[in-house]
Amino acid sequence: MDLEEVERVAVLGAGTMGHGIAEVAALAGFDVALRDIREEFVQAGYERAETSLSRLAERDELTSAEADAALERIEPVVELEAAVTDADVVIETVPEKRDVKRNVYREVDQYLGEDAILTTNTSALSITELSEVIDRPESFCGMHFFNPPVRMQLVEVTPGAHTHDETVETVMGLARAMGKTPMRVARDEPGFVVNRVVAPLLNEAAWLVHEGVASAEEVDATARYGIGLPNGVLRLADDIGLDVLSDVLGYLHEELGAAYEPCPLLLEHVEAGDLGEKTGAGFYEYDEDGQPVSEIPSDAVRDDVEERLLAVMANETAKLVGADAADPTEVDEALMLGAGFPEGPGKLADRAGLASLYETLAEARSDAPRYEPAEELVERAGAGENFHHEISDTDGDSFGDLTLDITDRVGHVTLDRPHRGNTVTRDLLDELVEAVETLEADPEVRAILLTGAGEGTFCVGADIQRIAGDADAIDGVELARQGQQAFAALEECDMPVVAGIDGDCFGGGMELAAAADLRVAGHDASLGQTEHDFGLLPGWGGTQRLPDLIGESRATEVILTANRYDAETMARYGFVNEVVETDAVEDEALELARDLAAGPPVAQRYTKRAIRAGRESRTAGLEVEAHAFGQLLNTEDLVEGVAAYLGDHEPTFEGK
Repeated sequence: MDLEEVERVAVLGAGTMGHGIAEVAALAGFDVALRDIREEFVQAGYERAETSLSRLAERDELTSAEADAALERIEPVVELEAAVTDADVVIETVPEKRDVKRNVYREVDQYLGEDAILTTNTSALSITELSEVIDRPESFCGMHFFNPPVRMQLVEVTPGAHTHDETVETVMGLARAMGKTPMRVARDEPGFVVNRVVAPLLNEAAWLVHEGVASAEEVDATARYGIGLPNGVLRLADDIGLDVLSDVLGYLHEELGAAYEPCPLLLEHVEAGDLGEKTGAGFYEYDEDGQPVSEIPSDAVRDDVEERLLAVMANETAKLVGADAADPTEVDEALMLGAGFPEGPGKLADRAGLASLYETLAEARSDAPRYEPAEELVERAGAGENFHHEISDTDGDSFGDLTLDITDRVGHVTLDRPHRGNTVTRDLLDELVEAVETLEADPEVRAILLTGAGEGTFCVGADIQRIAGDADAIDGVELARQGQQAFAALEECDMPVVAGIDGDCFGGGMELAAAADLRVAGHDASLGQTEHDFGLLPGWGGTQRLPDLIGESRATEVILTANRYDAETMARYGFVNEVVETDAVEDEALELARDLAAGPPVAQRYTKRAIRAGRESRTAGLEVEAHAFGQLLNTEDLVEGVAAYLGDHEPTFEGK
C-alpha cells in the first residue's frame, strides 16, 4: 500500500501511547479508530485526547476549529472487527508482553484488509518474531512512537526479516505525514536504538542506588545538572513506568544475556505496585496531579556517578554501532529526538573521551557483567578515536556546541544545539571566545556571521537546567562574567559581525544578538528579554547594550515586561536592521556579511572602536574618531578607494 492510499488508521489500545498516537494521526488529517477492550478504557483515552487538543488550542499551537476537527476524526471503538476492517494502517499499542501482542495479531489478522499494514509500537521486542503469527509478515513493521507522541519528534521504524521495503517506505511516509522524524533502524536489534541505550542507563542508575554507591538524589542531580538530562534518570524511569522498564529489561536480559539483568531494587518497586508517577510512588513520591513532591537537588553532583553513567551509555552506543544497527550520528539523533537528551550519547562520550570511559568500565568490570566493554569501544579507545572524530593534541577548529565554517572571507559561526533550542552553556561560551580568536587570527576572514542551527530557532537563552547546578551566588557571579566576556569578545572584535535571527531569540540569545553589529531577522522571528519570567535579569550585558541600541525607555519596557516581540516591532524599535522572508534569513544575512567583508578592514576596525568609545564618553569617542581619521589618510586602502571611485569600479581593499 502506498501512502497516498492511507486514509484510515486504527490504533489498538487507548492508554498513554494509544490516545496520543490517535491524536497525532487525527491532527495529520487521517480518520482514526481508537480501540480498546472496554468502553470505559476507550472513553478515557478519547477524553484524554480531547483534553490534550484543548490545551494545544489554549496555547495557540492550533486553532479551536483545528482542535475540534481533529477530535471529530477520532472514533471510539470497542469491537475489534469494526476498528480494523476498513483500516489502511493498524498501529498496535497494547502492553509490552510478547504473548499479549501475538494474541492480538492473531485476532486482527482475521479482519485485516489484504493491502493493509500492521505496525507495532513495541519499544524493544523482535519485529521478526512478532510478525510470524500473521499471514502476511511482509506487511508488518515496527513503528515506535515516544511519550508524549504529540510532543516527541522521533519515530523508530524497524523492519523485520520478512518486511518488504514498500511497507517500510509507507510507514516512513506516514510518520512524516504526522509531522514526525522517522528513523529507519538498520537491524532488528533488541531494544532498537533509543531503549537499547536508555533502558541500561536507567538500570545502571537503579544499581548505583541498590548497591549503596549513591542516593537517588545524587544520581539524578548528576544526570540533570552534570550531564544535562532534563528529567534526571530515576525520575525518567518513574515517568516511563517501572513496570514498562522492567518488561523491557527482562526482554533484553532474555535476549542479550546477564549484562541486562534488571536491578533488584527496580523489581522490588514493581512487586510492591510502586510503578512511578502513574501510581503516586516509585523512586520518588508524587502528588495527586502527578507532580513530584520533592525537587532534584542541584548541589549533589558526583563526578564518579557521572563517569559511570556516561560509560554505560557509551558502551551501549558502541554495541549498536558495532552491530551496524545505527551509526554514531544516528544514535545521537535518536536519543535527542526520542528521549529529550540535550546531546547524543556519542557526543557526550566524546567529550569525556572514550579511552577514559573504557577505563571506567575496566575498573568496574569485576563487579558485574554489565561493565564488560563492547568490542567496538575497545577498538576505538585503543586506536585513539572517539565516535565522531579522532582525538587530536591540537585544538584546531573542532568545537562541540558550535560549528565554524569559512567561505568568501566570512567566518560563519553556528550555535549547534538545535535539540535544546541552541541554548547557551558554559562550554558554548568558551567555544565562542575560541571561535572569535580563531577568526581574528585568520588574515583571510573579514566578517563574521552568527546563526543558530535547525529551523525556527536562533537561541532561546541560557540552558538553565544545565547551569542551574551552580546555585552558589559566587559561582553565579562568575557565570555572568563568563557570558559578559564571551559576548564582549564578539562585540569588540575588529571585524563586522552580523546576526541572522531565524525564529526564537530570547533571553541570553537576544543578549548575544545585541553583541553583533547588525541584525537580520525573519518575519516569523520572535524576540524578547525573557529573564524576568524566571526571576532573573539579563546577566550577559543585556542591561547595558539594549539601552544603547534602542534607548533606555524602550529597553526598560522590553526587560521589565519580558514580552515577546515580532521582528517588525523590534525593527521599529531599532534592534533589528532588516526584516526578510523567513526562509531567506541565512542567505540574506550571509550576503550582508559578504558585502561587509569586501569593505575596508582598517576603516571598519577604527569605526567600531570609535563607536564603542563614544558610549563611554562623547569626548573620548570624538578623540578616537579624529585619530582614526588621521591614520586612515595614510593607508593604501584610501588610495584604492579613490582610484575605484574615479575609475567607476568596485574597490578591492587589502587592509593596508
